[in-house]
Amino acid sequence: TTDAAQPPARRGIVFIGSSSIRKWTTLAQDFPGLPVLNRGFGGSELADSVFYTDRIVLPYQPRTVVVYAGDNDLKAGKSPETVAADFKALLTTIHATLPATKIIFIGIKPSPARWAIRDHGIKANALIAADCATDKKRLTFVDTWRPMLGPDGLPRPELYVADKLHLTPAGYAVWTPLLAPLLK
Repeated sequence: TTDAAQPPARRGIVFIGSSSIRKWTTLAQDFPGLPVLNRGFGGSELADSVFYTDRIVLPYQPRTVVVYAGDNDLKAGKSPETVAADFKALLTTIHATLPATKIIFIGIKPSPARWAIRDHGIKANALIAADCATDKKRLTFVDTWRPMLGPDGLPRPELYVADKLHLTPAGYAVWTPLLAPLLK
């Protein structure tokens, strides 16, 4: 409905993925002057982004797609290898229609609520980072794990809202400078 009323510009930057994207309501302010579009939806897994690519990515013909997903997958019991395979499926789906589109994967974050499965997040991130390294022209992995940890090696509590999963403005303020140079 929003697209029909006010069509987004083509060749922009589309953010997709789970609620960490959906709740990023300050994209336009965080990346001023850039044509950003938020198409994240809560509870989604990487396979959902693949399934809905024809609705949340392809119509916009973006020059760049920014993806955050994977931690819901791991929480649901998927293996890091399955998460990485779903990422490859997303790449294949997007690049089949938009071969020049750049894809930036925001690494799975170290959430206090999911600290018990942190080893799975670390492994999934390593697998996806390795995939991104095979095509540096079109794929980029952004490591958010280390910047979100405190000196004690634990997630910095000020970066998370009360559920210890979703980000505060301070959490997004960690992500913004990591992404900004990649979006210009």
